[in-house]
Amino acid sequence: MSKKGILYLVPIPIAEGAVQTLSPEVRTHTKELKYYFAENVRTARRFLKSLHRELVIEEIAFSEIDKHEGADMATLKKWLNEGQNVGVMSEAGCPGIADPGAEVAAVAHSIGATVVPLTGPSSLVLALMASGLNGQSFCFNGYLPIKDPARTQKLKALEALSRKENQTQLFIETPYRNNQLLDEVLKQCSDSTRLCIAQNITAADAYIKTQSIGDWKKKKPTLEKSPAVFLILA
Repeated sequence: MSKKGILYLVPIPIAEGAVQTLSPEVRTHTKELKYYFAENVRTARRFLKSLHRELVIEEIAFSEIDKHEGADMATLKKWLNEGQNVGVMSEAGCPGIADPGAEVAAVAHSIGATVVPLTGPSSLVLALMASGLNGQSFCFNGYLPIKDPARTQKLKALEALSRKENQTQLFIETPYRNNQLLDEVLKQCSDSTRLCIAQNITAADAYIKTQSIGDWKKKKPTLEKSPAVFLILA
Protein backbone atom coordinates (compact mmCIF):
# COMPACT_ATOMS: atom_id res chain seq x y z
CA MET A 1 0.00 0.00 0.00
CA SER A 2 1.35 3.40 -0.95
CA LYS A 3 1.92 5.98 1.76
CA LYS A 4 -0.87 8.50 2.15
CA GLY A 5 -0.31 12.22 1.79
CA ILE A 6 -0.36 14.68 4.69
CA LEU A 7 -3.12 17.25 5.20
CA TYR A 8 -1.73 20.62 6.31
CA LEU A 9 -4.05 23.19 7.89
CA VAL A 10 -2.65 26.51 6.66
CA PRO A 11 -3.52 29.64 8.69
CA ILE A 12 -4.18 32.93 6.91
CA PRO A 13 -3.59 36.41 8.41
CA ILE A 14 -6.67 37.84 10.14
CA ALA A 15 -5.84 41.38 9.06
CA GLU A 16 -5.02 41.82 5.40
CA GLY A 17 -1.29 41.71 4.74
CA ALA A 18 -0.35 40.84 8.34
CA VAL A 19 2.00 38.05 7.28
CA GLN A 20 4.16 38.71 10.34
CA THR A 21 1.56 36.80 12.36
CA LEU A 22 2.38 33.57 10.53
CA SER A 23 5.02 31.09 11.68
CA PRO A 24 8.04 30.33 9.45
CA GLU A 25 6.67 26.81 8.86
CA VAL A 26 3.77 28.32 6.90
CA ARG A 27 6.22 29.76 4.39
CA THR A 28 8.17 26.51 4.27
CA HIS A 29 5.20 24.27 3.51
CA THR A 30 3.34 26.62 1.17
CA LYS A 31 6.46 26.77 -0.97
CA GLU A 32 6.22 23.03 -1.57
CA LEU A 33 2.49 22.21 -1.59
CA LYS A 34 0.87 21.68 -4.99
CA TYR A 35 -2.67 20.74 -3.92
CA TYR A 36 -5.11 22.91 -1.95
CA PHE A 37 -8.64 23.13 -0.68
CA ALA A 38 -9.71 26.74 -0.18
CA GLU A 39 -12.83 28.71 0.66
CA ASN A 40 -11.98 31.16 -2.11
CA VAL A 41 -9.49 30.10 -4.78
CA ARG A 42 -8.88 33.66 -5.98
CA THR A 43 -7.80 34.94 -2.57
CA ALA A 44 -5.85 31.73 -1.91
CA ARG A 45 -3.81 32.28 -5.05
CA ARG A 46 -3.20 35.90 -4.10
CA PHE A 47 -2.06 34.88 -0.63
CA LEU A 48 0.40 32.29 -1.95
CA LYS A 49 1.80 34.79 -4.43
CA SER A 50 2.31 37.33 -1.61
CA LEU A 51 4.47 34.79 0.21
CA HIS A 52 6.33 33.37 -2.79
CA ARG A 53 6.62 35.63 -5.81
CA GLU A 54 8.46 32.88 -7.68
CA LEU A 55 5.56 30.40 -7.48
CA VAL A 56 3.96 29.35 -10.75
CA ILE A 57 0.33 29.39 -9.65
CA GLU A 58 -0.79 27.50 -12.77
CA GLU A 59 1.14 24.46 -11.52
CA ILE A 60 -0.96 24.30 -8.33
CA ALA A 61 -4.29 22.43 -8.18
CA PHE A 62 -7.12 24.03 -6.20
CA SER A 63 -10.48 22.68 -5.11
CA GLU A 64 -12.89 25.33 -3.85
CA ILE A 65 -14.99 24.52 -0.77
CA ASP A 66 -18.57 25.20 -1.82
CA LYS A 67 -20.51 27.32 0.68
CA HIS A 68 -23.54 25.05 0.47
CA GLU A 69 -22.23 21.65 -0.62
CA GLY A 70 -18.93 21.72 1.26
CA ALA A 71 -15.65 20.29 0.01
CA ASP A 72 -15.24 17.72 -2.75
CA MET A 73 -14.32 14.83 -0.47
CA ALA A 74 -13.82 12.40 -3.37
CA THR A 75 -11.04 14.63 -4.69
CA LEU A 76 -9.56 14.96 -1.20
CA LYS A 77 -9.42 11.18 -0.75
CA LYS A 78 -7.97 10.73 -4.25
CA TRP A 79 -5.16 13.22 -3.64
CA LEU A 80 -4.28 11.86 -0.20
CA ASN A 81 -4.48 8.22 -1.30
CA GLU A 82 -2.13 9.03 -4.17
CA GLY A 83 0.39 10.28 -1.61
CA GLN A 84 -0.04 13.97 -2.41
CA ASN A 85 0.35 16.45 0.44
CA VAL A 86 -2.64 18.78 0.59
CA GLY A 87 -3.17 22.21 2.16
CA VAL A 88 -6.42 23.66 3.51
CA MET A 89 -6.93 27.43 3.67
CA SER A 90 -9.82 29.42 5.12
CA GLU A 91 -10.49 33.07 4.30
CA ALA A 92 -8.82 34.22 7.53
CA GLY A 93 -7.39 32.68 10.67
CA CYS A 94 -6.98 28.99 11.39
CA PRO A 95 -8.78 26.34 9.31
CA GLY A 96 -11.11 24.10 11.25
CA ILE A 97 -12.09 26.70 13.85
CA ALA A 98 -15.63 27.87 12.99
CA ASP A 99 -14.64 26.90 9.47
CA PRO A 100 -15.45 24.18 6.88
CA GLY A 101 -11.86 22.98 7.11
CA ALA A 102 -12.99 20.87 10.07
CA GLU A 103 -14.89 18.53 7.73
CA VAL A 104 -11.85 18.18 5.50
CA ALA A 105 -9.71 17.23 8.48
CA ALA A 106 -12.33 14.72 9.64
CA VAL A 107 -12.31 12.93 6.29
CA ALA A 108 -8.51 12.87 6.25
CA HIS A 109 -8.57 11.18 9.66
CA SER A 110 -11.18 8.68 8.45
CA ILE A 111 -8.85 7.33 5.77
CA GLY A 112 -5.82 7.23 8.05
CA ALA A 113 -4.01 10.29 6.70
CA THR A 114 -1.85 12.47 8.96
CA VAL A 115 -3.30 15.90 9.79
CA VAL A 116 -0.84 18.68 10.67
CA PRO A 117 -1.96 22.10 11.96
CA LEU A 118 0.45 24.92 11.15
CA THR A 119 0.87 27.77 13.61
CA GLY A 120 -0.90 31.05 12.96
CA PRO A 121 -3.39 33.61 14.32
CA SER A 122 -6.78 32.65 15.75
CA SER A 123 -9.09 35.58 16.44
CA LEU A 124 -10.82 33.59 19.20
CA VAL A 125 -7.63 32.81 21.10
CA LEU A 126 -6.19 36.29 20.62
CA ALA A 127 -9.43 37.90 21.80
CA LEU A 128 -9.51 35.69 24.88
CA MET A 129 -5.88 36.46 25.64
CA ALA A 130 -6.47 40.20 25.51
CA SER A 131 -9.86 40.27 27.20
CA GLY A 132 -8.79 39.90 30.82
CA LEU A 133 -11.66 37.45 31.24
CA ASN A 134 -11.40 33.84 32.43
CA GLY A 135 -8.99 31.98 30.17
CA GLN A 136 -9.12 28.83 32.32
CA SER A 137 -12.74 28.01 31.46
CA PHE A 138 -14.33 29.27 28.26
CA CYS A 139 -16.71 28.23 25.48
CA PHE A 140 -17.03 29.32 21.87
CA ASN A 141 -20.65 29.42 20.74
CA GLY A 142 -20.29 30.46 17.11
CA TYR A 143 -23.13 32.52 15.66
CA LEU A 144 -26.13 33.27 17.87
CA PRO A 145 -29.69 33.03 16.50
CA ILE A 146 -30.58 36.01 14.34
CA LYS A 147 -34.19 36.51 15.42
CA ASP A 148 -36.07 36.79 18.69
CA PRO A 149 -37.13 35.15 20.89
CA ALA A 150 -34.34 32.66 20.13
CA ARG A 151 -31.57 35.27 20.33
CA THR A 152 -32.76 36.70 23.65
CA GLN A 153 -33.13 33.22 25.11
CA LYS A 154 -29.64 32.25 23.98
CA LEU A 155 -28.01 35.38 25.41
CA LYS A 156 -29.72 34.93 28.75
CA ALA A 157 -28.76 31.25 28.83
CA LEU A 158 -25.10 32.05 28.07
CA GLU A 159 -25.00 34.71 30.76
CA ALA A 160 -26.57 32.32 33.30
CA LEU A 161 -24.07 29.60 32.39
CA SER A 162 -21.19 32.08 32.63
CA ARG A 163 -22.33 33.12 36.10
CA LYS A 164 -22.82 29.55 37.29
CA GLU A 165 -19.55 28.15 35.95
CA ASN A 166 -17.41 31.33 36.00
CA GLN A 167 -16.95 30.59 32.32
CA THR A 168 -16.16 33.08 29.54
CA GLN A 169 -18.63 32.83 26.66
CA LEU A 170 -17.43 33.76 23.17
CA PHE A 171 -19.61 34.37 20.11
CA ILE A 172 -19.43 36.09 16.74
CA GLU A 173 -21.73 37.74 14.22
CA THR A 174 -21.78 38.60 10.53
CA PRO A 175 -19.94 41.96 10.38
CA TYR A 176 -22.89 44.00 9.07
CA ARG A 177 -24.94 42.88 12.11
CA ASN A 178 -22.30 43.74 14.74
CA ASN A 179 -24.18 46.77 16.02
CA GLN A 180 -27.50 44.92 16.27
CA LEU A 181 -25.82 42.19 18.31
CA LEU A 182 -24.17 44.75 20.58
CA ASP A 183 -27.56 46.38 21.16
CA GLU A 184 -29.03 43.05 22.20
CA VAL A 185 -26.15 42.20 24.53
CA LEU A 186 -26.47 45.57 26.27
CA LYS A 187 -30.23 45.15 26.51
CA GLN A 188 -30.33 41.57 27.79
CA CYS A 189 -27.27 41.21 30.03
CA SER A 190 -26.86 42.48 33.59
CA ASP A 191 -25.00 45.74 34.19
CA SER A 192 -22.36 43.87 36.23
CA THR A 193 -21.54 41.38 33.45
CA ARG A 194 -18.25 42.15 31.73
CA LEU A 195 -18.17 42.40 27.95
CA CYS A 196 -15.12 42.42 25.70
CA ILE A 197 -15.36 43.55 22.09
CA ALA A 198 -12.37 42.52 19.97
CA GLN A 199 -12.38 43.80 16.39
CA ASN A 200 -9.80 43.96 13.60
CA ILE A 201 -7.39 41.89 15.68
CA THR A 202 -3.72 42.17 14.55
CA ALA A 203 -4.55 45.17 12.32
CA ALA A 204 -3.08 48.62 12.91
CA ASP A 205 -6.54 49.85 13.95
CA ALA A 206 -7.35 46.89 16.21
CA TYR A 207 -10.03 47.61 18.82
CA ILE A 208 -10.04 45.47 21.98
CA LYS A 209 -11.83 46.75 25.06
CA THR A 210 -13.37 45.14 28.16
CA GLN A 211 -15.70 46.79 30.65
CA SER A 212 -18.99 46.16 32.40
CA ILE A 213 -22.28 46.26 30.53
CA GLY A 214 -23.20 49.25 32.70
CA ASP A 215 -20.13 51.14 31.51
CA TRP A 216 -20.70 50.16 27.86
CA LYS A 217 -24.21 51.63 28.10
CA LYS A 218 -22.80 55.01 29.11
CA LYS A 219 -20.91 55.32 25.82
CA LYS A 220 -21.89 52.75 23.25
CA PRO A 221 -19.48 52.48 20.28
CA THR A 222 -20.50 52.21 16.67
CA LEU A 223 -18.77 49.10 15.39
CA GLU A 224 -17.29 48.79 11.93
CA LYS A 225 -18.53 46.23 9.45
CA SER A 226 -15.52 44.02 10.03
CA PRO A 227 -14.95 40.74 11.91
CA ALA A 228 -15.40 40.95 15.67
CA VAL A 229 -15.41 38.58 18.63
CA PHE A 230 -17.73 39.20 21.58
CA LEU A 231 -16.89 37.77 25.03
CA ILE A 232 -18.94 37.94 28.22
CA LEU A 233 -18.21 36.91 31.82
CA ALA A 234 -20.98 37.27 34.40
